[in-house]
Parts: sequence; structure tokens; C-alpha cells
Amino acid sequence: MDAHDTTSAPPPGCPAHGLSGRVPLYGPEFAADPQAYYAYLRQYGPTAPVELAPGVEATLVTDYAAALQLLQDSGSFRKDARRWRAFNEGKVAPDNPVAPLLAYRPNCMFADGADHLRLRQAVTDSMARVDTRRLSRSTEQISGYLISQFSARGSADLLGDYAKQLPLFVFNELFGCPADIGDRVLFGISGMFDGINAEKATEVLFQAVGELVTLKRSRPGDDVTSWLMRHEAGLSDEEMVHQLALLLGAGAEPLRNLIGNTLHRLLTHERYAREGGLIDEALDDTLWENPPMANYAPHYPAADTDLAGQPLEEGELVLVSFAAANTGPALEASRQAGSNRAHLAWSAGPHACPSKEPARHITVTAIENLFNELPDVRLAVPEDSLAWRPGPFHRALATLPARFTPVRPQRASGPPAAQGTAGSAGAAHAEAPRPGERSGLWSQFLNWLTR
Repeated sequence: MDAHDTTSAPPPGCPAHGLSGRVPLYGPEFAADPQAYYAYLRQYGPTAPVELAPGVEATLVTDYAAALQLLQDSGSFRKDARRWRAFNEGKVAPDNPVAPLLAYRPNCMFADGADHLRLRQAVTDSMARVDTRRLSRSTEQISGYLISQFSARGSADLLGDYAKQLPLFVFNELFGCPADIGDRVLFGISGMFDGINAEKATEVLFQAVGELVTLKRSRPGDDVTSWLMRHEAGLSDEEMVHQLALLLGAGAEPLRNLIGNTLHRLLTHERYAREGGLIDEALDDTLWENPPMANYAPHYPAADTDLAGQPLEEGELVLVSFAAANTGPALEASRQAGSNRAHLAWSAGPHACPSKEPARHITVTAIENLFNELPDVRLAVPEDSLAWRPGPFHRALATLPARFTPVRPQRASGPPAAQGTAGSAGAAHAEAPRPGERSGLWSQFLNWLTR
């Protein structure tokens, strides 16, 4: 242990003693004050030894320059999780709680080289076809529906009642999910990220997405699924299922957290309330200081190497701490100089988020609509009583209780046949459950639109 590394004790509740122990990125202590952990981890240098779950070891990159180097060097650092040495040696069990977000799947996130280029191009080109105006209309419709479910009460959990559900509904529109499939997609994604019967939820999600692929093969529409299917990359059914599951699942959780964390910032910082009209600025501040995915971007060294002077072994799990890199001392001058979007919240390099513009647009629209409908919305509890969901990867509130003047909900103006984000609403009505069948959340939304 170097002498300069003894200047700071581990954060309260952290079982790491001295710099020989791994620092845990799980449990309520880390969730409550991750920045204290990041400050401690910076003592190790650009990288630090961490534990993602009991027995799951990783190296975390906390320095901005080192993170950029790793994210942009696809030759030295690979994404294919089949390289994960600890998993291959049986040190990490397949049923470990962090395995679903780290274990290999045949999608563009876990691909390298030509395979990655082919799959990624299909995804990027398909997402680029999403029309901003139609996306706005869809987000506003879904926002209006969700608000109508709680506006008369005068109180709501803006996480559970709004931020959690809105991305799932918007994605159902984007990907052209008919009602019966859409209900199961919502169930599957929610269960996977909430950890409630996650194995069954994953099975439900992949089965539903498989049925969506089969449906679109015979009845393509004007939606992301159909665009992806018709792309010149010629994706097989299996490749389609895995790209769609990635886009639906990996998009829903970060977007939920981005909406929730931005709302949290707007409701807890007086400057935004005082100056008004600063949703875009609050969003950027959130991406800097409270990014929705705090620690992720798993990589594996292709051979024994070093990163910023620190040794790494072939096949070891290396993650990027977007939250630590964004808030490190090296970036303070850049941010103060006005480089407000130089953060790493969207990642960087060949695996950067392909949907950042739609995600940003959905977030701004959702928050603007909420404040327009409920202009006096305010936090219902003291800020320091809010709890953050434990977990090594995300930065997410458990709840966001709010109060406002009750508002009588307005009825839908008409059917959305020509208004769906990607032309999917008409198809959704055609596939709605028959009378007497149990309706899920997506079906309820479609029914509300045509009342």
C-alpha cells in the first residue's frame, strides 16, 4: 500500500479496509452516497478494485481520460462476454443477480469487429428513422394517459406512477407491439429490472419478442421492428429477437432513471424553480452528476495489458464508472468553461448509446407535459428521506412522492390511428384482446385512447 493512499478512510459502512480490499458497489450504503465511494476509489488511481455482488470481482475505471481510452480502443478491450474469465472458471454462477446484465447474448452490445459493425449499423439506421414529431405526439399521449390515472388524487409517486411506466409504453409504440404482446413486454422488462421472479420475466420477454418478430415477418409496419427486419444487414429471427430485447430492456431502465433523476433535480434545486424553463439544463446537469447508468460498459482485455499505467489481465471484467468519470476533478474546468455535453453518460466510442437523441427528446417532452398539466407539483417528503435503489449499475430512486393541486382528468381526443410514433397504434387496435380477456397495462392505454 502506497503512503499516499492512506489519506482517506473507506466510506461509512464500506467493509473494505485499506487498499487491499475490494470496495462493494451494492447495498444501501453505496446507494445512499455513491460519490463518497467514488472519492475513495480515486485513491487507487485511474482504476480501482470493486465487488459488484458478493464474490463478483471487477476493475472499475474512475478517470475520464482512462475511460475514453478504454471505450475507444476496441482492439485491446473487447465486448464479447464469453471472454469473462471468472465466469468461465465457475467463479460467478449463471444465477448470480448481476449475471443477466453481464452474461453473453448474441446482440450488438456483446459483439466485436465485423459482427458488431453489421448489427450496430442495423440498429443505428433503424433508430435514425424515428420521426421526432411523431415521437412527441406519442409521448404526449402516453404522458396524458398516465397523468390522468393520478391527477385527481393530488398526490403520486412520480417514479412508480409515471417515470417507470412511460418509457415502456413509448417503446411499445416505437416497436409496433400489438396489445397482447405489449402487455407481456411490459411485464417482462419490469420483472427483470425489479428482480421480481426475474428468470420467469426474462422468459416472458423473449417469448413475447419472438412472437413480435414472427408477426412482423408476415405483417410488417411502419415501426422500428419492421425497419430493423428490412435492413440490408439481413438479420435472422434469432438476431432480431436479441437486438429487440436489448433495445427494449436496455432502453427502458436508463430512460426511467433519467426521467426520475431529472425530476428529482428539478424538484430539489430552487434555482430551476426560481428561474424557470430550465428542463434542458437540468437534464444536462443530471447526466453529469447523476447519470441513470452509473457503472457499466463491461469490457475484457484481449491480452494482458495496462490502462493508464495500471496492469489488467486478459479476460478480467472491467467496467466504466460514468458517474465517477463525470464528477472527477479533471472535468471541473471543462464543465465550467461551458462544455456542458462532454460527459460520458451516453458512453463513447463504437458502443456509445445509439438512442440518445430519442431518449433525450422523450425525457424533455415527458417532463414538460407533467409540469404543464400539474404546474404546482412539488416534493411531498423531505429530500433527505428519499431512498435510492441498491445496485452496482444504475442510479435510481426507489420512489419520488409528490403533491399537487388535484386536476380532473381529460378524456382522449380520439383514436391514434394516424398518430402512433411509428404507425403502430392502428396495428395495436387490430390485435387488442377479445372481450372477456384480461387486459394488461398496454391494453388499458389503448382502450383509454378510444373512449
